[in-house]
Amino acid sequence: MKTRWIFLGLLVSLMPLASCESNDDATTPQADVNASELQSAALQGQWRITYYFDSEKEETSDYAGYVFTFGADGTVSAINGTTEVTGTWSVTDSNSSDDDSFDDSSDVDFNLFFTSPADFEELSDDWDILQYNASRIELIDVSGGDGSTDYLTFQKI
Repeated sequence: MKTRWIFLGLLVSLMPLASCESNDDATTPQADVNASELQSAALQGQWRITYYFDSEKEETSDYAGYVFTFGADGTVSAINGTTEVTGTWSVTDSNSSDDDSFDDSSDVDFNLFFTSPADFEELSDDWDILQYNASRIELIDVSGGDGSTDYLTFQKI
């Protein structure tokens, strides 16, 4: 009988540990972002948007067929056949967090700006970096107004 109570006590004390869940999803910005390394990666080759989630719905298909090229002069072009959309881009590293609505440990932003068409205007923002490497750039933006979250992923072609 005493053994059963010890076992029961041990079981109850371990239950909180068993209910803990590991979250491997990249939902917080990468802390060790090197701005010049990220900029260099973006400048190499052509990219496609493989994921775009705007607040409450996925809108990746809005950019299907577009090939993005990031220029050293700060221009970005998105070409789909004979349709070309141009904008500007930059990678900034500042100690100021006045433009960040996301509590991140990195002050590096991936900035995009398009004036038209409307689908591309939605990409205009100072994005925080979730993860990046030479072939993939994953970005996040949390709105300061309503707290909605947008995700944007570029994959190198």
